[in-house]
Amino acid sequence: MRFLDVKADYAFKRVFGAEGSKPLLISFLNAILEYEGEQAITDLTIVDPYQIPLLKGMKDTYVDVKATLGNGKRVIIEMQVLNVPGFEKRILHNAAKQYATQLQKGDDYRLLNPVIAITFTDFNMFEEGSEHLSRFRLIERERFIEYSDDVELLFIELPKFGLGLEQLHSIQDKWIYFVKNAGSLEYIPDSLGSDPCIHAAFDQINEAGLTLEELELQHKRRDFIILQRGSLELAEAKGEARGREEGRVEGEHQAQLAIARNLLDLLDDATIAAKTGLDEEEVRQLRLRLP
Repeated sequence: MRFLDVKADYAFKRVFGAEGSKPLLISFLNAILEYEGEQAITDLTIVDPYQIPLLKGMKDTYVDVKATLGNGKRVIIEMQVLNVPGFEKRILHNAAKQYATQLQKGDDYRLLNPVIAITFTDFNMFEEGSEHLSRFRLIERERFIEYSDDVELLFIELPKFGLGLEQLHSIQDKWIYFVKNAGSLEYIPDSLGSDPCIHAAFDQINEAGLTLEELELQHKRRDFIILQRGSLELAEAKGEARGREEGRVEGEHQAQLAIARNLLDLLDDATIAAKTGLDEEEVRQLRLRLP
């Protein structure tokens, strides 16, 4: 068997945002948000459920799924495959927009329902930590008093999730493993397939059940992401090389200035400029700054 990469938009939407995804999404959200007992999600509505034909746009490097829970909470689940400039601000903007646009003019603010934004990143977002899951709320900086839990941001950094199949104990671990690794598997592991919702998720991304058109568009999308990632890595490499060159040039210039300062009491400006490679004006400015 071969499975689609869940990190690509079609597979992500097919699993979590299609008409029949409701049981899968409920299981996934309860696992990721660690809801159980009375807090557990039992019902939700997928906003703008995704249907075939596939997404055909190639300009975005992310895909999202939106749902409204039975208690009114709004949830945004997003997969971000590339670390593009400003994406972290977009996450906050989208969450704030989901929160603010609930009210019409004159509505009571008490009608506002909480918003949870769950973001998977296929790169390390927080370099200072090793934990793969991070949660953010509005709290007081010194005393850690919670102002509100109405806007919650949750990030799952896939590169930091290193558990193997034999180490998966919680349903949360299993769902994260599925999102990160399903596209590289050739069979449904027993440790994952024993959960009916995750098994159903594998069925949704089994390439054997897709049409040739679906497979072709999925592969084009994958190639687009690969090209975009390559472009970003190339730009980063060029930036680092340019930074090293600028640093080298700046270092040489500082050395020239140091030599020139030592010669100010011995030679005239023109001779110092000739020997160090500096402009005569730079030498003159050095002399003017002498104590």
